[in-house]
Amino acid sequence: MDTRKKILGLKTLQRTLARLKRQGRTVAFTNGCFDILHFGHVQYLEKAKGQNRVLVIGLNSDRSVRKIKGPRRPIVSQNARAAVLAALACVDYVMIFNEETPQKLIAALKPDVLIKGADWRGKEVAGSDVVRKYGGKVEYARYVPRYSSTNIIEAVLLRRRRKCQCVG
Repeated sequence: MDTRKKILGLKTLQRTLARLKRQGRTVAFTNGCFDILHFGHVQYLEKAKGQNRVLVIGLNSDRSVRKIKGPRRPIVSQNARAAVLAALACVDYVMIFNEETPQKLIAALKPDVLIKGADWRGKEVAGSDVVRKYGGKVEYARYVPRYSSTNIIEAVLLRRRRKCQCVG
């Protein structure tokens, strides 16, 4: 599928998911900034996809990333981040949202499963109350601690300051 066809607005995504649910498909939802996609993200998204699930990514807009991470973020624009996510085989649909949390988006889409990384276990997961209220599930996917966009950015800056040439 053309990656541009995987990046949808709310109304189109709602219609698409309703059709897929009528066909018996399970809709899984996760969200994040995904600023500088890395190995940890890919492992997490593949786990979120699971068996025969439709995986929807709620992607924080540039504006919401700045609110969450600060004025120097994101490094990669929302359109580029959406395109990279959409290019992954495990991702079925991407929707960019402006709020700091996906609470409203989750309520509008009503996914069968809400997925977050295991590092969120025991924390308040935005939208989990909504999902549980209509009978959906909340799952936690294994977290890969060595990988984070923030850590990658810091490592790049440190290496630049040291003029370190690392290969591999």
